[in-house]
Amino acid sequence: MDSDIIVIGASPAGMMAARNAARKGGSVILLDRKEATGIPSHPANTFFKGMFDRTGESVDQSYVIKTLKGAHIIAPSGREVIFEGESYFLDRRKFDEFYAKQVLDAGVDIRMDVEVHNVLRTGDYFTLSTSRGKLKCRLVIVSDGINSKIAGLLGLRSLKHPEDIAWAMEAEVEAEGIGEPDMFEYYVGNHAPGWKSTYSPCGGNRATLGVYVRRHGRDVSDFFDTWVARFKALKGIENLTIISTSVGGDPIAAIPGDMVAAGIMLTGGSAGQSGIGYGMHAGQMCGDVAADAIAKGDVSARALSEYRRLWNEAYRTEYYLGRFALETLRKMSDNEINEMMKVFEGEDLKVLGGTPFNQAVQISRLILKKNPSALLSYRAILRTK
Repeated sequence: MDSDIIVIGASPAGMMAARNAARKGGSVILLDRKEATGIPSHPANTFFKGMFDRTGESVDQSYVIKTLKGAHIIAPSGREVIFEGESYFLDRRKFDEFYAKQVLDAGVDIRMDVEVHNVLRTGDYFTLSTSRGKLKCRLVIVSDGINSKIAGLLGLRSLKHPEDIAWAMEAEVEAEGIGEPDMFEYYVGNHAPGWKSTYSPCGGNRATLGVYVRRHGRDVSDFFDTWVARFKALKGIENLTIISTSVGGDPIAAIPGDMVAAGIMLTGGSAGQSGIGYGMHAGQMCGDVAADAIAKGDVSARALSEYRRLWNEAYRTEYYLGRFALETLRKMSDNEINEMMKVFEGEDLKVLGGTPFNQAVQISRLILKKNPSALLSYRAILRTK
């Protein structure tokens, strides 16, 4: 064997899986097709501290460009709800380099600029065909993103609802003072079907603008162009320069499908685990279980299913409630969204705590108290469109 474990993809989830597996004694190789860590940079560059705290990691200021106070959720009518909570705009390259150092310090063999073409099972080990030759291992962890070709080659259905990936286009933009506000702005409504458009200030004269759209194909450039024009009108900006653009997808409503098979584990976007913090936490679970399985000499699907159990315990309810909410949002008219927003306007949503189920109960009670008729908007979930 070249290694006990080979991780495909140096995403945040993949790096955590590699680091944790190595810290628990596994020999690990991490492969990534990028030319170097963080090059080219990944467009996902923001997170909320409350979500990141699930990893048990501390936020390091070396990769933080700007600290923000939370987010405004804005309805088509302009009504808004404020979610307060420390959040960050990242230098994603520095973020990736920060964790790549931890991976190296754990003893992982990181190999960049390596493309994995195929993975074949031969008895009790795997052979990986790569752009740099063949490698053998006992366990493969796949973390190569939502477009994972490796998961498909291995016969795994990694997403339960691949049609509900939120395809995105984002741009770094420049305009006078555009980066100075201290909160994100997320706009919901039919201008961005199924999810949102975003404004993320990152200091000075820089910010990012993006759209996340579901069930309208991968090319969302028309939605993006419309959003940029609308944003300029909303903010009274005449001169706005687009510095760079990027495209991608977010599996926020896709729900994880197959996460393990004999000798195989999926983590991060490959497994439908959305977000930097949540993906990293899943990667930690994955790496820990992988190392334990190697130590016991048992990489069967049954042994590796401990990873699924841990993930279900931490996130299953949250993801299913999230999908329910986003599917309801996708089917609602702008008028229905406006009516729902009236319920939460002016409320201190910092107080919502506990498990995702308890949060949902608290929200339902709030609706019943302030505007019971707004519950009728939930009929949207029954629509077939």
